Amino acid sequence: MSHSPQDVHKKVLGKKGEKLVADYLKKQGCKIIKKNYRTPFGEADIIAKDGDELAFVEVKTRTSDLYGTPSEAVGREKRQRYYRIAEFYWLQTQEEPNARFDVAEVYADGTIEYIKNAF
Repeated sequence: MSHSPQDVHKKVLGKKGEKLVADYLKKQGCKIIKKNYRTPFGEADIIAKDGDELAFVEVKTRTSDLYGTPSEAVGREKRQRYYRIAEFYWLQTQEEPNARFDVAEVYADGTIEYIKNAF
């Protein structure tokens, strides 16, 4: 399976964004529970404990907003996928389902716009 230079660039950019957001969340007092949590329904970029809530975080990293803001790329299908990922997590862990769904917008300069309860 070959990957184009553009695919590799996107993957590297995405990983960098996820690391920046994980560091940001830690500085906000959150505990990172899982990164790149894979399920049969898809992958959650970050699951973090914030007080008594679990935050399921979709990280969107962009070099520009030419095609809209990063959070605008989190459409209905992606939101539905995150709901199923959360249900799967609760079934696996037997934890009380007290959660929110956040979106972290990361820009090429390292700026993070963090949106709690984005959906």
